[in-house]
Amino acid sequence: MVGIKSFGVYLPYYRLNRADVGKFWSSYQTSGERTVANFDEDTLTMAVEACRDCLGGLDKDCVERFYLASTTFPYSEKQSSALVATALDLPKQVLTTDISGSLRSTSNAIMLALDSIRGKSARNVLIGASDMRLSLPNGSRELEFGDGAAALLLGDSDVIATIDHVFSMNEEIYDIYRPSGEKFVRFWEDRFVREMGYGKIVPSAVMEALKAFSLNPKDFSRALFYASNPGYTNGVVQKLGFDPKIQAADSLWGLTGNMGSAHGLALLAQALESAKVGDKILWVSYGDGCDVLAVSVKKGIEQAQQKQSFKRNLDVKAFTTYQKYLRWRDIIQTDPPKRPRMEQPSAVALYRDQKSGLALNGSKCKKCGTVQYPAQRICMECESKDNFEYYSFADKQGKIVTFSHDNLAVSADPPTTLAAVDFDGGGRIMLDVTDRDPDQIKVGTPVEMTFRRFREVEGIRVYWWKSRPIR
Repeated sequence: MVGIKSFGVYLPYYRLNRADVGKFWSSYQTSGERTVANFDEDTLTMAVEACRDCLGGLDKDCVERFYLASTTFPYSEKQSSALVATALDLPKQVLTTDISGSLRSTSNAIMLALDSIRGKSARNVLIGASDMRLSLPNGSRELEFGDGAAALLLGDSDVIATIDHVFSMNEEIYDIYRPSGEKFVRFWEDRFVREMGYGKIVPSAVMEALKAFSLNPKDFSRALFYASNPGYTNGVVQKLGFDPKIQAADSLWGLTGNMGSAHGLALLAQALESAKVGDKILWVSYGDGCDVLAVSVKKGIEQAQQKQSFKRNLDVKAFTTYQKYLRWRDIIQTDPPKRPRMEQPSAVALYRDQKSGLALNGSKCKKCGTVQYPAQRICMECESKDNFEYYSFADKQGKIVTFSHDNLAVSADPPTTLAAVDFDGGGRIMLDVTDRDPDQIKVGTPVEMTFRRFREVEGIRVYWWKSRPIR
């Protein structure tokens, strides 16, 4: 059986109240909230978090291919999936592939993965989807967009859900698009987008798919329809014979906003987290065409549901301001701090520091068991030389033993909180603390690791790890 072995999701800590945006512009106000990535997050950091959640408790060495889907990669010419794979500490033999250019890129990645597994060229394929899209300020799309990531591990054994059928249809249309080199997503007139785009393409594809699958709407307990706005789906699902409230409701849009290429996969992860054995799920992806998948839930789902990843990500949150959001996304220019210009990062140093920096590996002495960071050739306890194994701190938790709040350091979210963290199992690292309320940070606060963007100079983004209160 080929299907889903595990799933993961990542929602940023911060939320933006949609009504606050309307108040800022003295325009119409709408209900709900949307997810907002922190100033030190981007598409790649969120993808790392979702994939870590997906792979939690599993052997990472089983992954043979990694497909990363997004419409907002930070580089036009540099493979983002290779960087994420390095941060995940996946084997170097893993085939990495970026898939972009459409909101349907995630379902495209799933179909490629299924072909790889069924064709016996790989047994386990990891798929990540992440997006952080921007719309021009004071527009409805700014309220609709949200940031987030999701992941699936597909394989040919120990599956929690099988992917029984797939159907794909492409369509050339200018409804939602972003020209190369531009920052903001563009949209054609809304009626055209709704009626000639989504409202025409999706029903046609789903009807053909159901006919090819020899199934009908009553066979499914859930039908997950991706749409840029949930208002598009009501007429479509009723036309197809699905119940819009019971089978096909988008329960995320009001809580997260539309997360681009990650949204459909996040809907699937949420559905799997509450599914029962025997449930059938129809999953519909849209963007320059339509992909349709039929999924059947299997017995292993109960164990996967114990993580409750989605509920945890939804419940742990704090609200930020619209002014901060504008600054974090460089949508408005502000007076820069009076500091010396940052030096350009060294490509040589970044290459040399992959194991220690991107993957956060220290060393563990094979003789006495002492844990150190960064990795040391000579043990500081027993002085044994070159007798160590790499030791991952990325998946360890720890406690703050001392900290400081620096209001003078350059930061998009002052103050900068720096802490010494003692890890469970040994080792101490000085780390920034992110996604935190400064007033709640205390000696003894339990923290976990999170992959973040540190700075960008001359087009090079530097990534490393920070600590955050355990979610």
